[in-house]
Amino acid sequence: MIIPFGGKTPEVADSAWIAPGATIIGDVVIGERCSVWPGAVIRGDYAPIRLGTDVNVQDNAVIHTDEPLTIGNDVTIGHAVVVHCREVGDDVLLGNNATLLPGAVIGSHSLVAAGALVSPREQVPEYSLVIGVPGTVRETKPDRMARMRAASEGPMPYYENALRYRAEGIEDRTVWSGAG
Repeated sequence: MIIPFGGKTPEVADSAWIAPGATIIGDVVIGERCSVWPGAVIRGDYAPIRLGTDVNVQDNAVIHTDEPLTIGNDVTIGHAVVVHCREVGDDVLLGNNATLLPGAVIGSHSLVAAGALVSPREQVPEYSLVIGVPGTVRETKPDRMARMRAASEGPMPYYENALRYRAEGIEDRTVWSGAG
């Protein structure tokens, strides 16, 4: 469901896919070939949220922030991830149940492991691996990060699956129009 709030209606690219049961509220822009899966909430009620191209927001993820948030291109946001940070760079994998706290910045080509906690205002450099609670940042070499990212297959399999849903008529672009 797409819900206008505060005079802002979410903008969703034509090629993006929104699952039934996903909720997108307020000042949100979703780029080309993104997919937003059931139970995901993207809530731009306090500040704008911008998703680049080829981003997949998996089931039950929550994206909400108190300051403008930019999510780059080719980003995978795993199941039940909480994104409450300032920036996620390009080509980033956020593992299932990871939590990114206010003010954090995740550099491009990084991986935040499943269950990891990125502390408030943490600056994660490019090509980093974040593991643990609280998260420990380990910089890696670009070739190692590329191998780890290739093993995850990136966001495209999710978009290809979204196209299967769309072909069966399963999609929700309903704009909430108020009570009544």
